[in-house]
Amino acid sequence: MIRIFYGNDRVKARQMAERLLGSDYEVIEAENLTRNDMESIFKGVSLFGTDRKILIKGLSENKECWEVLSNYIETTHLVVLLENSFDKRTANNKALAASKLVELKEFKLPEQLDRFAAFAPFDAAFKGDAKRAIAECDKLQRAGTEAFPIIGTMGAQALKLLNNGKNTKAVAAAKILAQADIDIKSTGLEPWDLVRVALIKIAALK
Repeated sequence: MIRIFYGNDRVKARQMAERLLGSDYEVIEAENLTRNDMESIFKGVSLFGTDRKILIKGLSENKECWEVLSNYIETTHLVVLLENSFDKRTANNKALAASKLVELKEFKLPEQLDRFAAFAPFDAAFKGDAKRAIAECDKLQRAGTEAFPIIGTMGAQALKLLNNGKNTKAVAAAKILAQADIDIKSTGLEPWDLVRVALIKIAALK
């Protein structure tokens, strides 16, 4: 069985992993792994012939290895994966989430959205300053803010500017944000990338 711990509360995720693995376990950084390494990690035995306890960091960022993870979910070793995120909408991840041999657990920090900071990307984009809009967007992402509420906040800003539909630029901006909201919920694309694309489109409006 494989356990996948993900989310922005890295401290709690690591604590839970250590609680499961105990004091003596292997730590593997996935950045430099190859597909051939997966066999030895998940099926290889220890020097003493016992089951292994393994913590793997950032495997999903290694696409070559992540794509074949489902081939190793029957491992007899105790394996915990620490991930920044887990998008259940992608085909590969859907299969992992549906398996009884995979345990998923999200560790999420309390949402503390600074509404004034959230206004900044839209305000800059609506003024035509795409560069500053992206910079403000980057600040929010680095702070651990989720992309989903940001789209809602920006949509509310656009609606306030509609003036009964007379403000055509605000109408166009609202439509762009509505489409971004749909894309975030229905595609496997990175949510923050979709937010940036929407801001660039808004900044280009005349």
